[in-house]
Amino acid sequence: MRQEVDKSMKFQSTDDYVATDDLTVAVNAAVTLERPLLVKGEPGTGKTELARQVSQSLGLRMIEWNVKSTTRAQQGLYEYDAVSRLRDSQLGDARVHDVKNYIRKGKLWQAFEAEEKVVLLIDEVDKADIEFPNDLLQELDKMEFFVYETGETISARHRPIVIITSNNEKELPDAFLRRCFFHYIRFPDPETLRKIVEVHHPGIKDALLTAALTQFYDIREQAGLKKKPSTSEVLDWLKLLLAEDMTAADLKSSGTSALPKLHGALLKNEQDVHLFERLAFMARSGR
Repeated sequence: MRQEVDKSMKFQSTDDYVATDDLTVAVNAAVTLERPLLVKGEPGTGKTELARQVSQSLGLRMIEWNVKSTTRAQQGLYEYDAVSRLRDSQLGDARVHDVKNYIRKGKLWQAFEAEEKVVLLIDEVDKADIEFPNDLLQELDKMEFFVYETGETISARHRPIVIITSNNEKELPDAFLRRCFFHYIRFPDPETLRKIVEVHHPGIKDALLTAALTQFYDIREQAGLKKKPSTSEVLDWLKLLLAEDMTAADLKSSGTSALPKLHGALLKNEQDVHLFERLAFMARSGR
């Protein structure tokens, strides 16, 4: 199924989302090629939020399919509830004569039958079984699938913009990768992160932001860190700093403590907390 691409449909940064130039190019390339956009990056870099912002920027409705470890590709198409139909037949329910009463439409079906073009987010595809992406190849290629129980073929009325996210937890099949336009969201540099912070915390004092980001990047670059804090976590941390009315001087007043103020927003496991406690101990011992 081929449809004319709307060349005026261009994604760009929104008031709520700072998109880098390379990310903007990747989104628009995927839209032009009519291929799924596969977005990878460490957790918290805005992969899921990207789909929401593409939806907002292009004025399209979004359909979200959150993938779990137990998710099967078939669930994205439809599920047939044979057990309920058997039970209803035993009870003499008239609904049993129409098999459509026992078919639950999946997210792909909903996207395919939409009256208008939509954004379809397949979120965290790498959480599912390794065969999950391969099981969707034909449907994403042809934009149609067959319903065996009713004998009908469901074809997309308007080809959706498909955005697929991955946290890189497992390798994806080559056949699947060949069908996608790929983009890796790199962790933002300080200048870009400043712009992101301004969106979420407008008017934050420059001295506080400079001190906070300096400390934040120092933490991320610390050798031996098990989980580096993400963009979403630094935004939470700054929200707490503002709520506590902290200043740049407060952030610098840790003395020999290597733990940042309100570190629970940034360090999310005991190993990393212990790492910074050991650094603090070594700093005190070396005085």
